[in-house]
Amino acid sequence: MSGVRAAGPGDVAAVVALVHELAGYEKAADECRLTDDRLHAALFGPDPSAAALVATTADGAVVGTAIWFRTFSTWEGVAGMHLEDLYVRPAHRGEGHGLRLLAALAAECTRRGWARLEWNVLDWNEPAIGFYRAIGAGPNDGWTTYRLTGGPLAALAGRAG
Repeated sequence: MSGVRAAGPGDVAAVVALVHELAGYEKAADECRLTDDRLHAALFGPDPSAAALVATTADGAVVGTAIWFRTFSTWEGVAGMHLEDLYVRPAHRGEGHGLRLLAALAAECTRRGWARLEWNVLDWNEPAIGFYRAIGAGPNDGWTTYRLTGGPLAALAGRAG
């Protein structure tokens, strides 16, 4: 039977492959620099910065992943979860893997007493937006995500004195 489970060290290569597929789908393959070593350190190193679930087929093949990290809400006063990536291989979409991954994340939030499960979606990704709306999720209207990377990040860091 297909299912969802926590990713283990033996899943790292499969999850890296899925992330690279996602980057290609998002038209940003050249921006994805994730390696097995980097993901292994992030998930299983001495100071893990992320966690991951995998969706598997009945024969155990990894066909999807959800990579997340803990956040904190000052307004709620409790932690939350940010879903960094949710991806299911196109050949396995419509089989319930995405819903099972999100349900497992929601259950983890609830189990831990966390206030929210959040994620970003590209404006043009209508299939994902439709899926998210179907489970009751909605956009965080009025908020725009900002990001510093590369040169601007380094320049601002240089101002720290």
